[in-house]
Order: sequence, then structure tokens, then C-alpha cells
Amino acid sequence: MIVGPFMAVVDESRESGLESAPQYINRDVSWLEFNARVLEEAEDESNPLLERVKFLSIFSSNLDEFMMVRVSGIRSLVFHEAHAMEETPDRSAPRDLFDRIHDRIHQLVDRQYACLQQAVLPTIAGHGIRLRDPDELSKAQQQHVEEHFEQTVFPVLTPMAIDPSHPTPQLQNRGLYLAAMIQPFQRRRGGPKRLLAVVQIPAVLPRLVPLPGDDDDFILLDRLVASRLDRLFGGSEIVCWTTIRITRDADLDIDGDEVMHDLSQAIEEGLKALKHRNPVRLEVSAGADQKLVDTLAEQLQLEQREIYHVDGPLDLTILMAWHGLPAYEHLRDAPFTPRRPAELPEGADVFAAVRKRDILVHHPYESFGCVVDFLEQAAADPNVLAIKQTLYRSGSESPIVRALMNAAEAGKNVTAVVELKARFDERTNVGWARQMEQAGVHVVFGFLDLKTHCKITLVVRQEGSRLRRYVHLGTGNYNSATAKIYTDLGLFTSRQKFGDDATALFNMLTGYSLGHQWKRLIIAPHDLQPKTIDLIRRETEKAVSGQPARIFAKLNSLVDGQVIDALYEASQAGVEVDLLCRGSCCLVPGVPGLSENIRVRSIIDRFLEHSRIYIFGTGDEAEIYLSSADWMPRNFRRRVEAMFPILEPSLKARIVDSIVPILLGDNVKARVMQPDGSYIHSTPENGAPPLRAQMQLLDEHSVSESEDAGA
Repeated sequence: MIVGPFMAVVDESRESGLESAPQYINRDVSWLEFNARVLEEAEDESNPLLERVKFLSIFSSNLDEFMMVRVSGIRSLVFHEAHAMEETPDRSAPRDLFDRIHDRIHQLVDRQYACLQQAVLPTIAGHGIRLRDPDELSKAQQQHVEEHFEQTVFPVLTPMAIDPSHPTPQLQNRGLYLAAMIQPFQRRRGGPKRLLAVVQIPAVLPRLVPLPGDDDDFILLDRLVASRLDRLFGGSEIVCWTTIRITRDADLDIDGDEVMHDLSQAIEEGLKALKHRNPVRLEVSAGADQKLVDTLAEQLQLEQREIYHVDGPLDLTILMAWHGLPAYEHLRDAPFTPRRPAELPEGADVFAAVRKRDILVHHPYESFGCVVDFLEQAAADPNVLAIKQTLYRSGSESPIVRALMNAAEAGKNVTAVVELKARFDERTNVGWARQMEQAGVHVVFGFLDLKTHCKITLVVRQEGSRLRRYVHLGTGNYNSATAKIYTDLGLFTSRQKFGDDATALFNMLTGYSLGHQWKRLIIAPHDLQPKTIDLIRRETEKAVSGQPARIFAKLNSLVDGQVIDALYEASQAGVEVDLLCRGSCCLVPGVPGLSENIRVRSIIDRFLEHSRIYIFGTGDEAEIYLSSADWMPRNFRRRVEAMFPILEPSLKARIVDSIVPILLGDNVKARVMQPDGSYIHSTPENGAPPLRAQMQLLDEHSVSESEDAGA
């Protein structure tokens, strides 16, 4: 048995349906290695400087979510023996996993700030972008900061000293505070000699405060306030201070059995309750007084390993603001304009084009505008009778949602299945749901115990004496913002069997209608996992009989134990298996006798690899599916998902002969997973030229400057 630094050893004799595989990689440990690959992009000197800043920010954002959801769940198991966690094939003990995860996070955070302090900040300062400390400011900058503090900042601040008559305030999740130990010059009778005090840095104000001058100089709002703490706590000595940031459990868990009337109201009440969830991490500035830190840890009931001493600004998501600074195009990736699909040029009649043939769109290389056009044309077309759509993450500004509201106001029958439980988008989705209801859209929230994660639109149109149904299915969200930075695939079709299945799916979501015999769609939670395993086993049987057999899967995460077992069996039978798995992968590749025919790669690059592509078989007989679902227990059993086939031969050829070979050929941004769970960079072999998949796809689909100028 191979046991590497990232492996979880599993009892092979346990009776769980997973006994065929001797070991698995823990999902959360594997996810941390994904975020380590994000960090590598920040450390990579070949990336433009502001792109490195972007990856530092993304690393922090990713880690925040991981802490609030995954670490909080593990912590609950350790300290409260509660909080059901999503199943994972390995059997890591909660306490051991808790310790291992924090140890790894400490290593990664140290690397992140070493990258920031030793590489990024000094280099970017040479280009005129600097973070200044209060003692580095010129007289003009000092005067500007003083005026800004007095006029804009000071009125918003609330200094809070903590004693028996002023209990510890509820520190907000991901809120930024100054924590200080103060000593009043005139001690009240019987009062403590020293007091713990906190000041919240107001999130309503920009944290990066621009300074006057020829360059782009900034001072952090927290540093500005810290230099004036003596004014906030007049009559007291500031014994010591530090910047702190709290992360709390933020996994919103709505119990369907307890929702009696309005799910949207239950969601809003659940969001309010999150404010009082347990802390899971305390970040403090490096060099903070240890007694002050110990006092905070005691107040928050955190272990020492849950305290992170950070050598630099807390919460590097703020640096994303630098990425958009004007006049620094040379420090960013070259801009691009997505090409319109050849079948759907600007101003094209989407319905006429889709009637002719199925259309495949590859975002962000091909414009998401054609999806917006589809909805806007449907909203304005007098022959369109009904529009139905699922909405998971639509974004704060959504032309898609606006089109649905316009259609309803025009008198069409419009139905939106809005998933209110989309994590961290709950509040946005509740707001959209209420606006759509006011516009006349029939808003449905799906099922209490299942998330509606499938991405599908159905448009019903009167054409002469018959009704024709137009369907769009996608691997990603109906979100025009993320469609510019996520790779996804979408299919337009007017095939009748797709229309039949789309109608049945919406009837199931809105009316609990069952009994439909699915013709084209494979739907979770009932059919997707068994169908996936059947497809894998079919390839296994072909290999056993001496026929060519192959499996390709591009997905975000591979966690489901039964699918992993089936892939192990396929490998042992001789099936060649290539997996492009961006995030967590619990499968162990390349182990003799177990998975020697399985290769796992991960691409971390300019765009987030989000599309799910599944190919079973070789040549003309290959079956190709796209899906909204990863191979995870939650996708198979706790979500409504859709997997759909690509039937048009030209579209199948495009995926098999163009998209997939480019992705598998990446030897610049791809990493290859090793049997111990670590990853190494793929490099050109035998004199092969460098191939960066996303850049090649961009080159093939971007509008040239001359085309753009003539548009």
C-alpha cells in the first residue's frame, strides 16, 4: 500500500461498498491542494503582476469559504459531536483531520504572505502602486489623511471598551477590527486596571484609501484608524493593539421539516442566525502581544492552532481592487473580446438558427451574449407563449432576470425556479425572487430537501398551427458576469425529445409530477449516479472482451466512492481513463494493480475550469454527455441535476477532436496528480512545443483587432 503525505489510510475490511479500493484521498485535504495550485499561480513570475495579485486574492476568498463551510463542519464533529458532514470515501478521524487541515493551512498562509511581502509588493511598488504606512506619508498625504479621517471615518467609528457593564460585542463574520488593551489614566473604583477594547473597521468605507501624488499610493483604512486610537479612547493609554479578523461557521442549514410556510422567510431568518454561529478562525497581525491574543482566544473559545498570525494586511481579497486600476494594462492579461458563435452572429434570429441544427457554445471563448439574446428575443417575440428557467447563481446584475420580468410584464407565462439555498447567494436570490414576483413571474423555490442545480431554459413558441419548444442546457450558471471568467458549455436545441424532457423536468420542479420516461435527459437524484456507473461498467465490459475502451471526464470534483470504485475496476480491466479534475479528487491514480490506467490532471489558469464533459467509448461509437453535476454524493443524491447527450455529429466531433485534445495537451498550466495525492507541473516532452490550453482556445475564438474595429 502506498501511503503519501496527503493520503488517508482506509480499513479495507469495512462493509460500505468501498472495500474494492484500499485507500482514498480525503476530500478536504485534496481541496487544500487545489488551493495550493491557485497559490502557485500567484507565485509564478511568468504571470503578469496584477494577475498574481488576483490569484492572491482568490486564494484568500477560497480559504474563507472553506473555513466557513468545511472546517466549521469538521470542528463541530470534534468539539460538539454534531453537524452532519457530506460523506467522503476515506475514514479520517475528525480530530486527526482537523489538526492536519490546520497544519496545512498554516503552511499555505505563510507561503501566501511570503509571496506578497517578498515578491509582489516590492515589484509592484516599482510600477507605482504602493501600500504606505502612516509614518511614510508626505506632509500633503498626512493632511489628506487627517481630513479624510475627521470628515468621513471618525463619525462612523464606535470604540467599545469591554468590562462587566459593557460585555463583549458580537464580532461579525469576516469583519475587520482593531483590538487593543487600554489602561485608563483614572481608574474607576473597583474597575479593572486594563480593559480589552475593540473598534470595527467600517465595511461601508473603502479599505484601500487612495493618497494624493503622482503614483497610486494607498493606505489601509485599518492602519489609518490605528494611528489615531488615542483619540478614540481618550483618557486611556493604548498599551498594545493589533488588527483582527474573525471567521465564523456560515453553513446555512435549512431543515425542510421545520419550514411550515415561506422558504424565503426561513432563508432570511437563517441568514440572521449565522451572525451568532461559532468562530472557526482568528486572524491577527504578526507581532501581536501574546497576552492580548490569549485574551481574544479565550473570549472566542478557540484553540491556538485556530489562530493565524499574519505578516501583512488581513484579508487579501481587498487587493482585487488593484487588478482593475486604469493605466496598468501591461500588468494584466491581454484583454479579449469573445467571438460570437458562427451560427448566432450579432442580431441573428436565435429561433431560426436553432431550428436548423443544434448549437454548442463554449464560454468564455464564445460570447454569453447569445444566451442573453435567446431570453430577450423570447421576451419580445409575440409568438412566444411561455418561458421557464432554473436560476441558481444569477448575479447581482442580471440581464437574464430582467428579460424574464420583461416577458412577464408583456403577458407571457413565465416561470422561474429559483434556488434560494445557493450558498452565499441566498440573499441575492431572495431579492430577485421578490422582484420577479412583483413583475408577474411565477416564482417557485423547488424542493425543500433538494437543491435545484440543473441549468435549463425552456421556451414555448407558436409557429403556425403547432407549438415548438426551444431548450438551452448548460454546465454553468445563467450569470453574465461569471460567464466571462468561467469555462462552460451550453447547448441550444429544438429536438422534440429534449423538449418533452424539459417540459417534464419543469413539471417535476413545480408540481412534483413523476412518472415521465426520460428520453434524453439523465436526472438526479434518481438516475444520474446509476447511469454514470452503468456507462463506466459498459467500458469495463468492452475492455474485458478485448474491445477498445476509454473514459474521459472533465469535472470540478470527484468524491463519490461508488464511482471511484467503478473507475478502479475499469482501470484493472484495461480501460484507459483520463480525468481533468480541477478541485478535490479522492481517487488515487497510477497505483499498480489498482489504478495504473488512470491519469488525473488539473488546469489552473486565467479562467476557472467549470464545464463538465463526460465521454464513454471511442470513435464514432463514443457517447458524449455534458452536465451540471460533478461526481459527488451531493450532486447524485441531494440535488436536481441534469446530464444531457450531444447528438449532432459535428458537435461531437468538435468536442472529441478539438476541445478535449487541447485540454489534455496542456503542458504549461496543467498539473499531474501523483499517487500520494500531490501534483507536479506538466512540462513539454521530447521537444514538444509549449501548449497552454486556455490561450490556444482564446486564439481560436477571440475577435481580432481588425474585426473588432469593423464591428
